[in-house]
Amino acid sequence: MNRRSFQPPYYAVIFISQLSDKTDGYAEMAQQMIELAHTMPGFLGFESAREQVGITVSFWRDEASIEHWRKQSQHRQAQKLGREQWYKNFQIHIARVERVKTHPE
Repeated sequence: MNRRSFQPPYYAVIFISQLSDKTDGYAEMAQQMIELAHTMPGFLGFESAREQVGITVSFWRDEASIEHWRKQSQHRQAQKLGREQWYKNFQIHIARVERVKTHPE
């Protein structure tokens, strides 16, 4: 787990997914998207876990940064492949983070 914390307020994009049986190319694209996100203005970091359900939370400075990421051309291609092939289902939640508690502090 990443122990970094960011100074609130900031935004969290919570992506909850279940993979389909067709995952060819998924791991490579996921790695590319992580690398690309790190280059985006307003990107702060991310956390991810995958078992039966995948949960990835990316952290962003503001809503404009999230929108810029959503519209990024390589990310759009990954979204398309995800909808058409890789994901059985998914949800995206966007939340404003007002405070953070860490244990131990």
